[in-house]
Formats: sequence, structure tokens, C-alpha cells
Amino acid sequence: MRAPPLLAATWLLAAAIALPAAVVAEPAKSSERSRQKQQVEQDRAELRKKLSDLKADIAKTEKAQGRAADALAASEAAISNANRALRELAAEQQRTQHKLDLLAKDQRALEEAVSRQRGRLERMLREQYVAGHDDRVRLLLSGDNPNRIARELRYLGYVSAEQVKAIDKLREDIAAIEATKADAEEARAALDEIAGEQREQKALLEKEKAKRQALVSQLASRLGAQRREAGNLARDEERLSSLVDRLTVLIAQQRKAEEAEAKRRARARAEAEARARERELASRQPRSDERAAAGQPPAPKAPARQPEPRPAAEPPPPPDGAAFAALRGKARLPVRGELAAGFGAKRADGPAWKGIFIKAAEGSDVHAAGAGEVIFADWMRGFGNLIIVDHGGQYMSIYGNNQALLKRPGDRVKTGDVIAAVGNSGGNEHSGLYFEMRHQGRAFDPLTWINR
Repeated sequence: MRAPPLLAATWLLAAAIALPAAVVAEPAKSSERSRQKQQVEQDRAELRKKLSDLKADIAKTEKAQGRAADALAASEAAISNANRALRELAAEQQRTQHKLDLLAKDQRALEEAVSRQRGRLERMLREQYVAGHDDRVRLLLSGDNPNRIARELRYLGYVSAEQVKAIDKLREDIAAIEATKADAEEARAALDEIAGEQREQKALLEKEKAKRQALVSQLASRLGAQRREAGNLARDEERLSSLVDRLTVLIAQQRKAEEAEAKRRARARAEAEARARERELASRQPRSDERAAAGQPPAPKAPARQPEPRPAAEPPPPPDGAAFAALRGKARLPVRGELAAGFGAKRADGPAWKGIFIKAAEGSDVHAAGAGEVIFADWMRGFGNLIIVDHGGQYMSIYGNNQALLKRPGDRVKTGDVIAAVGNSGGNEHSGLYFEMRHQGRAFDPLTWINR
């Protein structure tokens, strides 16, 4: 015996309402962050190897002996890495929390929609029951006017279709709620993972700071004597100049390789599109035996159309220097503080300053002087934690003696982005930023670029 429409609809409603208990959320994808990190690290591996080889080559060719500041190198680099990791984790935590807030908002909206849909279904079923339109067989056997019976049956069909649509929508929204819950659980798991990593990095940071402080106290007299030695200062500047020259060559080689790769990809894309077009044209033409059977002459082969190559969806182009050159006289100092040494000033018996030194509180934000790409971010003798930004057009800006480097080689930065934190790494006596600007490898006065 077939169930009446009201009973069938009631069963459907009960099944729809019971869905949340039956749906099992998918396991949280807690490994997604790990996969993304592995991919990023793979992309950086080649660049890190080139920079490592570059530093090793410079170390082999220089004649400078080891200095007291070198004993701080590992500790200062570890402090920089820990600080950068903490900043990155804080930013990731903020993004994940924002995602969690949006998911919670979506879940509330979906739950309200489900509640409204359930109420609507209940009202529809109640009204249908009260109206007595729950038995089509009885209507057919009533012996009433056939036209009226047909009309009533059509109305019943409309009502049933509307009920089915409402129940389908209810099921969809319930499934969406379950999916949202799974995403929320994944986000919460990611937050817990981030919190654990932050605790580890903070413990590492405190340990390295204590180690550095002990080394500074132990080497204080040697550091002071070596800072006053003119030969050390000259060797430091020679080392930095050599690094800049080699980086310039490396950048030129990299740009050339990127241009060749872009052309190769464009050619491959154009060839693939041409083959796809040929296949499409061939699929539209009847086969020759079919045309012969129909008494038609064979179709001439259409010439292959060479499509115009479309621009590839590539990452943003490297800086060309024009935007940076336009900042002349408008740029701002990378950090606020006291100008302790100016470009060209003599350093006791040592060489003249090729940059400027700005005294500033430890931990202050260091901002990029212009848009560009980070091409070096590592510890270097005489300059501590050093970061170099390529602005294109053979313009570079150099930031030394930092407590922490917050960007890595290969990162693109915009004007004003925070790239480092002020410190006194490299055996520097005062906390502050050493800042240089170079064009075609030659240092020039940064203050000519600054709007003061």
C-alpha cells in the first residue's frame, strides 16, 4: 500500500532534520600548513644555495682575520630567525583567527536559515493536512467533475514539488553547516599548532639573547679595540662592496634566465593552443566516408590558424628602477631616530662613511626605502644582520646592524613595508640602523633621496 503524500513528506522532513546526526565531518586537514611551508622552502632552496656559495667565496678571498664580533654571529643570526618566525606566526595567527570568525558568522547564518526552512515545512504540512488534500486516490474516486479533479490534482502536484524543493534546500544547508564545522575545526587546530610554535620560538629567543649577552660581556674589551681599528673598518667596507658587485652580477643572470623562461613558456602555450584549435576544427568536420556516403565531396582541410600568444599568468615583473628613481627627494628615512653619522664623514682614522647611522631604540621597525625584491638577508661581519633590497635599475638599499631580519631572499616588498628590527648586531656599540644606498655599485648620500 502506497503511503499518502502527507506521510511521505513527514518522513522526508524527519530524515532531513536527522541529517546532522548522520553526517560525519571529514578529518581536519592539519597537515595543510606543513605542505605549504615545504613548498615555500623548496622554492627558496636554490636562492639560499647561491647566496651561501657567494658568502663562502668572499670568505675565501678576504685576508681579514677572525674578530671578536664573529663569535656573536651564530647567536645574532639565531635571534634574528626567532624574531622573524614570531612575526610570521603572529601574522598567520591573525589570518587564521579572521577565517575562524568568518566561518562562525557563516555557521550562524546557515543555522538561522535551517530553522526558518524547518518552520516553513512544518507550516506547509500542517496546512495541507487541515485542508484535507492528503489523499489523491480519494479525490479520483469521488465522482466529482473531472475538470475540477484535474485542477485539484495539479494544485497538489505544485504543493508536492514545492515541498521537495524546500526539503532539498534544507538538506543542502545542513550539509553546508557540517562542512563549515569541519573547516572551523581545521582552523582551531591550526591556531593550536601556531600557539605551540610560538612558545617554542619564544623559549629559543630568550635562550639566544642570554647567550649573546654573556658573549658581549666576555668580549667587551676586544670589541671596543677592534671597532677603533681603521684596518677592520676598511676591510668591512671592501667586503660589502664585493658582495654588492657579486649580487649585481647574480641579479643580471637571474633576470636573463627569467626572461628566457618566460619566452619558452609563451611559445609552449601558443603551440598547445594551436594544437587544441586543430583538434576542435577536426572534431567539427564530418568524416570523409560519411561525406562520401551522402554524395558530398571530401571537405578541404582547413589551414591551421596560429593564435596570437596571450600574456602568461606570471608573477609580477621584477622592479625596473623607474618607480624608485621617482622617489628622489620624496622618500622617508627607514627608521625614526637621531642621525649620528652622515655620508662622507670621517671615522677617526678610518675611511669615510659610505652611508648614514641612525640611532634608534632596539626593536624599532625598519621600513623599506622603496619597492623591490630582497636579494640578501643574512649575518655579515662588520654589519651584523644585514638586509639588501634590489629596487631595479641597479639601485640598491642596504640596512645593517639589525636585531632581526623579517624578510627573506626572494621576498617582494612595497615602499614602507617593515623589513627588519633595529639592533646592535655585528659588535656595534650603539643600537641603531646603518643605512646605505647604491646605484651601479657606487654609494651615494641617502639624504639626497629623503624628504626631511
